[in-house]
Amino acid sequence: MSSHGKFIWYELMTRDPRAASAFYGEVCGWRISPAPESGAGAGEIDYRLIGREDGGTAGGVSVLTDAMAAGGAQPTWLGYLCVDDVDASLAAMRDDGASPLMLPMDLPVGRIALLRDPQGAPFYVMRPIPPAGADATTSDVFSPDRPGHVRWNELACGDPLAAIAFYTRHFGWTQEGALEMGELGQYRFLQREGQLIGAVMPNTPTQASAAWQFYIGVTDIERAVAAVTRLGGILREGPMEIPGGEFAAQALDPEGATFGLVGPRRTR
Repeated sequence: MSSHGKFIWYELMTRDPRAASAFYGEVCGWRISPAPESGAGAGEIDYRLIGREDGGTAGGVSVLTDAMAAGGAQPTWLGYLCVDDVDASLAAMRDDGASPLMLPMDLPVGRIALLRDPQGAPFYVMRPIPPAGADATTSDVFSPDRPGHVRWNELACGDPLAAIAFYTRHFGWTQEGALEMGELGQYRFLQREGQLIGAVMPNTPTQASAAWQFYIGVTDIERAVAAVTRLGGILREGPMEIPGGEFAAQALDPEGATFGLVGPRRTR
């Protein structure tokens, strides 16, 4: 079965991986490797892996250099979408209004390209190379219900309907169902092969550009948001109750990278 259109990797770009490890370790229970390891982007770039408490990998960390910052790179989270053919997908999306930021290149773990969608939100596409002897291995960095994984993928942009048309056309997603958000408009749900993977919403009044935001699963939302503020992050919104009885929050890490949290409320 093809994994085309699946979120298969998440990447934090940060200036200080040791500080990021301490922060996300307390907030999410993650551990960032202390030195570069093989993984997407490994090689000349200082690239590290994010370890989960269950022994799996939650994604990677690309360390921002002065040269990268001079080129406009900033601390942020980026998602990788699997495609069957990187070059063909990039060409089709470029014809559909997307803008390449990094042309296709080969890495030991697969072929990747970086682009902005027609709304301006950046993301990677990737055709991964499975580990030797593990051809049937599939990524589990996204899970709709497990802590330590990204549980929700949310796109905020200027034209949600155009964004939905773009992603459903190129990645085979569907869009069914929505929540009304009053003056903010509709929060439209996205599915891949029948599974909820996230949503698209209009930009908020304080958001100038389109972006994906990824919600990390935690075991206790109150403990997690307390750690955010205690360790120098900023709680932007929440925790707020969401359908199903859990709670979500939006935050900035100490370097300004935006992320979300989702999980039950256990602390009283």
